[in-house]
Amino acid sequence: MLKEIIKQASTVLVDVRSPWEFEMGHAPGAKNIPLDEIPARIDEFKSIQQPVVVYCRSGARSGMATTILLQNGITNVYNGGGLADIQFLLN
Repeated sequence: MLKEIIKQASTVLVDVRSPWEFEMGHAPGAKNIPLDEIPARIDEFKSIQQPVVVYCRSGARSGMATTILLQNGITNVYNGGGLADIQFLLN
């Protein structure tokens, strides 16, 4: 199911790692919104009508981001795990 969601052109990929980690490599088209910025940017997520897939290095931070978003009423969000997982699913 996640593979189909990620492959949709409308899906928004969000990398929740730090900016320096993002600069070292990220999924094509991903937005960088570090985990510690998620609570302050809830309204930005609420304005996104498409599915949102969050990922990080290992899946831990993206799991936290998913929980924060779900607790704030954003239901069309998925934990994509780590960058390697996303890259695998995109191929």
